[in-house]
Amino acid sequence: MDTRPRPTVVVLHGADRPPGLGRVEAVATVRHATADRLGGALDGADVLFVWDTRTTALERVWPAADALRWVHVAGPAVGHLLFPALRDSGVVLTNSTGVYDEPVAEYVLGLVLAFAKHLPTTLRDQQRRRWQHRETERVAGSRALVVGTGPIARAIGRKLGAVGVTVNAIGPTARTGDPDLGDVRPMSGLRAAVAEHDWIILAVAHNQQTAGLIDAELLRVVRPTARLINISRAGLVVTADLVDALDSRQLAGAAFDVFADEPLAPSSPLWGMPNVVISPHLTGDVAGRREELVRRFTENLTAYLAGRPLANLVDKARAGR
Repeated sequence: MDTRPRPTVVVLHGADRPPGLGRVEAVATVRHATADRLGGALDGADVLFVWDTRTTALERVWPAADALRWVHVAGPAVGHLLFPALRDSGVVLTNSTGVYDEPVAEYVLGLVLAFAKHLPTTLRDQQRRRWQHRETERVAGSRALVVGTGPIARAIGRKLGAVGVTVNAIGPTARTGDPDLGDVRPMSGLRAAVAEHDWIILAVAHNQQTAGLIDAELLRVVRPTARLINISRAGLVVTADLVDALDSRQLAGAAFDVFADEPLAPSSPLWGMPNVVISPHLTGDVAGRREELVRRFTENLTAYLAGRPLANLVDKARAGR
């Protein structure tokens, strides 16, 4: 008979609760909490399952986490949770790296094809019952610069490479001949690199080094035929500078899945721009991903209870920096 005490797991969620927690409830006491009630729920809790991946409530109520040993995030991004007290504590942090890699990469490939084949224009012409012949662009032989070298960036590199795009990247360590990302230049080489590529794809964490990365100065050296795709964080781009570049045709087009304030306000000039594609923060949200996220946490909880190493352990000293 197992006489070990049942751990207490707090599930931090918004309006949407994780599905299928039966296996978790069979081995643990589960408390559900929204951000405004997290402090009370954390009292005596061992584990926090962060289902609401955009909240920063944990930092505000950190003193209430008196027994917390492990935080698991239902997503790949953890930078917003790495406040000093958590970073310096003995609390273990894990994430769900891998769930979103291929879906996001597929979406980026779809955007590249949509821009090159002028699909937004085709759909607008269809709605207007307008027959307008034109030539489109070849994807094979074009050049893509992926800003970032993490798992999602690598999946993007593989997808684009498979259709004949030459892929290079910007990352923390310069190297040549990377199997997924080609020649990797350091961040200091970004300005020179963007001038040589047709697609600029942002797949990097938002931090002090990358905040406002795409600004007026950088956009001045971008090819006027290039397109920018941001599937990472809104803070990487100075929106006003981007709007000016799109208006003046200094940049041929842009696609955004992330915004500083979501949903994007109806008054935003981006809505009315014919060379912009807007999506509501959905690039990785494919059917079945919610169940997969719960399965990843459940498997890690099983390992936690058995004293085995946890999967997707985050190096708190390095992550987000």
